[in-house]
This record gives sequence, C-alpha cells and structure tokens, in this order.
Amino acid sequence: MSETGRAERRTPPVDPRLLRYARASRGFFGAIAAISLAQTLVVIAFAWLVTQAVTGVVDGAAPSELVPTLAALSGVVALRAGLLWAREAVSSRAAARVESQLRDRLLDAVDRLGPGWLAGRSSAALAVTAGRGLASLEAYFGRYLPQLVMTVIATPLLVAVMWWQDWISGITVVVTLPLIPFFMVLIGLATQALQARQWKTLQHLASRFADTVQGLGTLKVFGRQHRAVDAVGRVTDTYRLETMKVLRVSFLSGFALEFLASISVAIIAVSIGFRLIDGSMLLAVGLFVLLLAPEAYLPLRQVGVQFHAAAEGVAATSDVFEVLDAARDRGTDENRQTAPRTTGALALRDVRVRRGDRDLPTVSFTASPGTLTLVVGPSGAGKSSLLAALLGSAEYRGSATWAGHEACSLTPASWIAWAGQRPGLSAGTVAENVALGDETPDHARVRVALAAACAPEIDPATVLGVQGSGLSGGQAQRVAVARALYRRDAQRLPVLALDEPSAALDAETESALWRSVRAQADAGAIVLLVSHRETAREIADQVIDLSPAEVPA
Repeated sequence: MSETGRAERRTPPVDPRLLRYARASRGFFGAIAAISLAQTLVVIAFAWLVTQAVTGVVDGAAPSELVPTLAALSGVVALRAGLLWAREAVSSRAAARVESQLRDRLLDAVDRLGPGWLAGRSSAALAVTAGRGLASLEAYFGRYLPQLVMTVIATPLLVAVMWWQDWISGITVVVTLPLIPFFMVLIGLATQALQARQWKTLQHLASRFADTVQGLGTLKVFGRQHRAVDAVGRVTDTYRLETMKVLRVSFLSGFALEFLASISVAIIAVSIGFRLIDGSMLLAVGLFVLLLAPEAYLPLRQVGVQFHAAAEGVAATSDVFEVLDAARDRGTDENRQTAPRTTGALALRDVRVRRGDRDLPTVSFTASPGTLTLVVGPSGAGKSSLLAALLGSAEYRGSATWAGHEACSLTPASWIAWAGQRPGLSAGTVAENVALGDETPDHARVRVALAAACAPEIDPATVLGVQGSGLSGGQAQRVAVARALYRRDAQRLPVLALDEPSAALDAETESALWRSVRAQADAGAIVLLVSHRETAREIADQVIDLSPAEVPA
C-alpha cells in the first residue's frame, strides 16, 4: 500500500489539529453539542405529544381535551425549527471564522517557510488549497460536523428511551444499528480514496494551467501552444471523470444507507404490529417507540450522506495542516526577536548554506557599517542562497551575526531590506508596491525611493496588473529596488541586500544605480550586493568571490 493510501485510511472524522490551529472550532463544538442535546429532547417530546394526541383521538377524547396537547405540539415544532436555524447559523459563522483563521495561518506559515521551501512546491496548488479548498469548509462545518455531534449525542439517548419503553425494540436497534457504521466505513474508505485523487487532479490542473499561461509566449514562439492546450484538456477530462466517480459512489452509498435504515425500521414496525395485535403491547408505547425508531437511525445515516459533501474540505484541511506542521517543526516567528536599534557589523564565520542535498561553499567575511560588500561567482555558486540564509529562508551551518545577534534569531524585516532577482510585484499602484507593508505610506518618500532607484519617470499612481504587468523588465526591477530603499529609509534598517539589481538595465542606467547604491553605503548602511557585472567592482569596498566547487554533504 502506498504512503498516500495509508494516510487516507488514517484520516480521523475530526482531525485534532483543527482544534490546535483554528481556535474558533473549539467554541463551535460546545455550541453544537448544546444545540444537538436540545434537538434530541425536542424529538422525544414531539414523539410523545403526537402519541398523546393520536391515542386521545382513538380513546374518544373531546376536542377541548386535546387543545393543550396540540398547543404544546405546535410549540415543540416551532422550537425544533428554531434549533435547526440556530445550528445552521452557528455552523455558517464557525465555518467562516475557521476558514479565515486557517487561511491566515497558511499564509503566515508559507511566509515563515520562505522562498526556499516554496520553490519546491506548486504555488498554483497552494492557491487552490487556500481558495476553493478552504471554502469547502462550509459543507464540512455546516453539514458533516454538526451531524457527527448529533449522532454522538442523539443516537445513544434515543436508543436508551426506546429500550426503556420497549426492550425488544431496543435490542433490535442495538443489533441492526452497527450495520450502518460498518457499511459507512467501507464506503468511506472508497470515497476518501476517490476524493483524494479528485483533489490532487484539481491541484494538478491548476498548476498545469498556471504554467501554460505563464509560458504562453515561449510556447507560441516554438509552436507548442496547441500541445499545451491539449495537455490541459486531458487533465480536465481526468478531473471530470474523477468527479463523476465521486458522485457515483455518493449516490450508491446514500441508497445503501437508506435501504439499511428502512429495513431496520421495518423490522421494528413489524414486531410492534404483531404485539399490538395479540394485545401484549399498549398502543401508546408502540406508537411512541415507532415514532422514535427512524429518528434513532437518522443521525448516523446522515453522517454517511454528509461525509461526501465534506470530503473535499477534509482533503483541503489535510494539505493545510501539512504546511502548518512543517512551519511549526522548522520554528515560528515567536522564536525570533526583533533586531535591537543599534549599530554593529555583519560577521559571517564559516557559513555553509544547505541547498537541496548539498552544501554550498563556505563563506567568511565581515561587513562594517558604511561599507559595500560585493558577492560574485558563477551561477550556482550560492550567491542568492547566501542572502536567503540571512533572510531566514535557507538553512546554514556556521555563524552569521549582526551586532552580535545570530541572524536566524532575528526577524528579517527588522534589520534587513532586500530586493531579489525577481521583482515580486503585485496588482495595484506603483506606490503601493514601493511602500509594501507600510500601513501609512509616505508618498514623498516613495518618489525619493523611485528617484534613487533610477526610476523617476515612473508615476507612483500607475496601476499595475497581476505580477506587476504594465512595466518593462528593467522598470519592474527598479521598482523592486525602490521598495528595498523605501523600507531601509522608512524603518532605518541597518542592512541593504540587493540581488542582481542591474540585470535588465542598460549601461547608463546601471552606472546611475551604482552611484545610488554607493550613496546608501556612504550614508552608513551595510550594503550587500550580488552582481555579475564587472562595473560593480568599482563601487565595492570588498569583493567576496564564491568558489564553484561543491562540497559533499
């Protein structure tokens, strides 16, 4: 059996991690338990009042004598409707709160795990999980979990009342009731496996579609766009087939559970009928027990039915919990401290960054305030990985300290301003991208940052599309540099790290950018610059040349 198959079979009805990662779920279970208990008592009261009304009519009671019973019955019906509304309201509110909490924690976990972890995952699949997947919690909280709690509370109580009134019917329920969960387990295993495959297919479809759209220009140049479309179509057909399999199993399981419950109730009804005929049972007892019999099977039957509606939410939350567990195992931001407002040197001693299954070359240097350190080396030598280690996005051995504090113990945003090789722009205005993370953006400082990044011609009010579309490659890169300069200036951060900031710039613009970067160092910043350009050596105080040799892990 595969690891995936074993994991599917070990999935519990309620994952304990739900209570750990979503605080709103704790109060939800308490509220639903109270409502379920009230609903059960109302069901018993309803059956008893109906029995009293029917037996009263059979015994020839006057209409006036039935008025109190009918009035109480109307009140019970209204109360039952009110409890049903309360359950729906509590479930919907809890689903919305849990969805929001899990989505926030998921985004926070991805942020803590960093780009190194994210590079090995499909961002499109994560987007599907955070979007449609967590939205499926509405069915999970609104239908499945309330019915599960109702089963735990109502079924034993109803069986006890039936046994108290008629032990033969009680025995019948006890004997036939386990058949439903037995078949539910068998059907549930099949459903879980099918639902897991459907969910993975949906994630694969999202990833394939995102990759196709992102590389559409390249595909058209090489005349392969039609093959990409056909590939997306094949994955779509697979998803359609998986969906139909899930629906087929859902319908068949619903029929099987209804059939078992109907047969069980029929057995009880036949037994009561024979005993009413021979006079060994009173009509009031028989009718009361007969009215309770379907209600005893109903909660358990509904759990099986609603499980199919909730299966997608269960699969999505399992993926979310895997990410949250990975972030917890690696360590949380609570383990890091904000960098103190002080000055000091950045010192690396025998730092060896771990990348995949290998260790990159050892790096040692000291960078003092007011200096510019240039990191050079061929592709794959570990230049960007070195910055990732300082940002807490890559594991490393050795010691990397700023002002005597280990870099991995500090929150990166509190001591280092960074611009990577990819601009990482988002939809919105240029000003919003430059002042990203600033709750009260300083528009004058935005313009200063754009000018320092050699992009004074870019209007801060320019609206960008998805991933910063609307700018050229060089403009997007300069906006990213402006964002790092804005953050360093606004928060007085001691270190500025730039990764290939001039890769898409012409020689004249590059020269102007080097002057701005040098000015940052002259103003007292510790500047770390990664660049392939020989012209960068002219502004550097020291050059760290990384050896391309690999060291076995």
